[in-house]
Amino acid sequence: MAMNGDGVHGLDRETVAPSEAKHTNGTPSKSKIACENGEADIHAAKQNGTKRRTPTDTFSFTAEPTIEDIRRMQAEFTDERDWNQFHQPRNLLLAMVGEVGEVSELFQWRGEVTEGLPGWTDSEREHLAHELSDVLIYLVELAEKCHIDLPQAVLCKMALNRLKYPASKVHGSSKKYTEYKD
Repeated sequence: MAMNGDGVHGLDRETVAPSEAKHTNGTPSKSKIACENGEADIHAAKQNGTKRRTPTDTFSFTAEPTIEDIRRMQAEFTDERDWNQFHQPRNLLLAMVGEVGEVSELFQWRGEVTEGLPGWTDSEREHLAHELSDVLIYLVELAEKCHIDLPQAVLCKMALNRLKYPASKVHGSSKKYTEYKD
């Protein structure tokens, strides 16, 4: 895959309006999915009136590459090296845990680290970006090998979390959901 200022290339896909977007299996992509205990909406923050951060303290990811793009790039990388024989769920999980350990080492002995990592050098931030990327790559590949549609699973999990942790009941508290009284 090649990247330049105007987008991602080499993924054999075209840019389409969100209303026309389709999953790789050809079904229409929707912003809502049904879950056992509710429905998740990726636009819920806008709809439910929750306070949004101001532009001065907002961070957002770039739109590209998508999780599917990352899955395809890693699959191609693995196939080119004949590593699928080693990339089974257990091995991928253990590799990911190792990478999480490497992320932890970067924070070890620093005390509390505030958002935005003030005081970190460019080299330290780049090292963190590399280690976090390793974690994400292994997570995406693990989800693929387990046949878990990770974006849809996230939407479902967020819907379940909203039910377990209603804002009106838990606002400003870090208690576990089992500690709240009705």
